Amino acid sequence: MSYEEFRTLVARHASSGISRTPIPGVVVSRMDHGGSQDESTTGTILAVVAQGTKRLSVGGTIHDYGAGQYLVASVDLPVSGHFTDATPERPALGFGLELRPEVIAELMLTAAAADFPRPARGESSPPAVAVGEVSARLLDATLRMLRLLDHPRDIPVIAPMIEREILWLIMSDEQGATVRHLGLADSSLSRVRHVVHWMREHFAESLRVDELAELARMSSSAFHRAFHAVTSMSPIQYQKSIRLQEARLRLIADPRDIGATAYAVGYESPSQFSREYRREFGASPSEDAAALRLGGRP
Repeated sequence: MSYEEFRTLVARHASSGISRTPIPGVVVSRMDHGGSQDESTTGTILAVVAQGTKRLSVGGTIHDYGAGQYLVASVDLPVSGHFTDATPERPALGFGLELRPEVIAELMLTAAAADFPRPARGESSPPAVAVGEVSARLLDATLRMLRLLDHPRDIPVIAPMIEREILWLIMSDEQGATVRHLGLADSSLSRVRHVVHWMREHFAESLRVDELAELARMSSSAFHRAFHAVTSMSPIQYQKSIRLQEARLRLIADPRDIGATAYAVGYESPSQFSREYRREFGASPSEDAAALRLGGRP
């Protein structure tokens, strides 16, 4: 059991970018180039690095993680990041497993979970993104999951058991609170996650923090503290990031009418949209879209 086998399996099954596998919820990734900043969203995922180093910016918080480490994200957040050392000769390689709240909730109901500390009333939420060290047991479970790709007949029976094992090991680890709260329906993290999901579905609508707090069943002050603790940004900052990412996707598909795109994602002023777009992505909407459509970077 070694990282060499881990790297080999990921490299064999990953194509350029992020690749889904026949195992539900499991992805593998290969990035041949580093340095370029990429804006995306995290999803709710466990990411284990097989090779390379990545820097991720979430709000005002920076996370660096590389081979021998994992990252967990329990809320779908807008992030920017880049691999610092990926090359075609030595690409960045990784394994990802979707964090499913229903599986985590089931594990939290087991007798063994009784030893986990329960969140106290008023306790601050754990951050939605955290980095930890890969233990020998976690590496072993991840390897066994990847080996199933060579035995597809075994996937429906064995993969769910290994998924539970991996989740349990993470829940029991130093960053376990971030994952455990995902399975607690009434935790502040789960309430923020519920609001984040609503915001992603209604990103173009005007936003009132007190209405979001009511959706989370929290006071406005408690909701604002919890939202910032989980996401490292305010609700307004989160909405702006989501709007600009949605606008970028629309402009790549059709860059002809920037004003219409601005209105479609919720801006009332195309000039304000262009200013904030340039501040976020380092180029005007038309310049950025043109560069991305040609496969380059502005």
